[in-house]
Amino acid sequence: MRSKGIALRLRPGRYEDYKQRHDELWPELEEILEANGVSMVIYRFNDYLFVHETAPSEEAWERLGAHPVTARWNVYMADVLETDEDGNIRFYRLPLAFAFGEFR
Repeated sequence: MRSKGIALRLRPGRYEDYKQRHDELWPELEEILEANGVSMVIYRFNDYLFVHETAPSEEAWERLGAHPVTARWNVYMADVLETDEDGNIRFYRLPLAFAFGEFR
């Protein structure tokens, strides 16, 4: 199992939009997540989101990242999340600080 931690920042006042979009997750995105064995959980603290994702291999991450549905989803989410000067969502990779149990 491969585990990743990512932080994102919401645009001010956009949490409800963010939440609704995830509550109405696109079926085609759900399909590619399941097909690649990806699981995730997202926690919120103020305007910050902390994502914990797992996948069976690095290749699964690569397939997910290269899929056109992933690119479309990121464009769809860019108006509710902090982006760089080119309009791409800022993904802050979190270095592992501690692991125990199944996450070792």
